[in-house]
Amino acid sequence: MIYSKNFYQIKSNDYTYRCLEDEKNSIGYYNQPYKDTKEIKKYCRQTSQKDIVLIGIGGSSLGAKAIYEFLSSSKKFEKKLYFLETTDPLAINQTISQIDLKHSHFVIISKSGSTIETIANFKYLLSICHIDKTNSTIITGQNTPLCKYATTNSIKTFFIDENVGGRFSVFSPAGLVPLCMVGVDIDELQKGAINMIDGFFDKKYDHIMQKARFLVENKNRFNINVLFSYSSGLESFNKWYVQLWGESLGKLNINNTRQALTPIGLIGPIDQHSFLQLIIDGKRDKTVTFIKIENPNNQTTIPDISLKYLESTNNINTLSFAKLISLQADATIKAIQDKKNVPCDVITITKIDEYNIAKLMTTFMLLVSSVGKFVQIDAYNQPGVEDGKTILKQMLQNFRT
Repeated sequence: MIYSKNFYQIKSNDYTYRCLEDEKNSIGYYNQPYKDTKEIKKYCRQTSQKDIVLIGIGGSSLGAKAIYEFLSSSKKFEKKLYFLETTDPLAINQTISQIDLKHSHFVIISKSGSTIETIANFKYLLSICHIDKTNSTIITGQNTPLCKYATTNSIKTFFIDENVGGRFSVFSPAGLVPLCMVGVDIDELQKGAINMIDGFFDKKYDHIMQKARFLVENKNRFNINVLFSYSSGLESFNKWYVQLWGESLGKLNINNTRQALTPIGLIGPIDQHSFLQLIIDGKRDKTVTFIKIENPNNQTTIPDISLKYLESTNNINTLSFAKLISLQADATIKAIQDKKNVPCDVITITKIDEYNIAKLMTTFMLLVSSVGKFVQIDAYNQPGVEDGKTILKQMLQNFRT
């Protein structure tokens, strides 16, 4: 008699660690931070244009944008990085109006080499300015249509490894090349990512696995995961997190059961005045992760001004805005903790720099991989997204015939 089953059990943490260790041989994002970047740094130092324009969408742009905007909140770069990542004509024209096209370097990123949104924007730029090997770089997969275009036109090309998915590609050339061009210290990015990966597999950062297990064991009760970031510089990071989380974990598992941990990205204190009410008094179906910045390196201060009828607000006088937002975060955290039935945790970033943003992003990638193993899904494909792409291509073909 042969017995087989297609349902799953939540495996032990040790078993899951072993599965992820084995996965390192086939899933490329684990190994990206360890790769030599001498060629990237040498090439980027030779890029003289003052505006760098990244043409890509989804995983080809969100990671780089998250890092650039986080660092830009306290660090001045000699060059500016712009993102063309939508087919919305209003957004396209607004972005292009800010760019000095004659003094720009264009970085075209598409792993498949035929992403509709990316190629559409590339074609539009070609119609309004001159782009050739002197002012462009292409980042794609091996032997893609875009790769062939680059070869034909002698355009410098960097390759994304086949086993690196777009939403996990921030420490591949897709993220490192445009970031390096504007002056981001990619060595520190790699060090931060390596610290988290090594610490995770050495079980120094076992809290990642423990959190993954909690989320899976309670996924039917707490199926909404809220990221509450207390810094406007983390807004693009939130968008990166939403893509990483949603596209990786919304799948059918081996029992053909639909899995979903729905991500929501909030910015504090703005969203204290909207979504917080739902967390505090609404249905208990949400976990909350707070992200705070310990040292934002900004001493902008509320002036010592007393206003008639507003004397009750004098206690904020001479307070730095950094301290105020920290207190707002602490107050919100305490309000939720006092409820005692809203699971929450707090991540504190000690400094706004490359090392710490890399650690943060790697933490979430490892968390997603761990959750994926627990629920026994493929966290690295996106069949639902691919269906939409296939339908769009057919619609475009029918439109032209």
